[in-house]
Amino acid sequence: YWLTCPILVKRMSHLEAAGELAALTKRLAAEPGLQERLASALGRYRARRDAHEVTTESGGPPGGGPERVKCLHSHAAHELASPPNPIGSLALAEVGWPDCIRPCVKLDRQ
Repeated sequence: YWLTCPILVKRMSHLEAAGELAALTKRLAAEPGLQERLASALGRYRARRDAHEVTTESGGPPGGGPERVKCLHSHAAHELASPPNPIGSLALAEVGWPDCIRPCVKLDRQ
């Protein structure tokens, strides 16, 4: 999933810059239940992805996990598109995400 909201992209970038990746990675290590919920979410992500096209990628899932968080943008996008993603949920709660009812940016149409 790809986070496209410019407000959320900026807010996730600020969280990452403030050290939230390391904090959440430590939290995963300290809370086995959180790590289990993330592993389940990533398993659902892979199954949904592979239902469309099986990939031969050898790396970890987008955003990292289940032992390490490396991209809050990816986890937030996953939570919004196909919940639950516990890391995405925590990140969105932290930034006070806007549940927009109208566009917040002007689109150039030619």
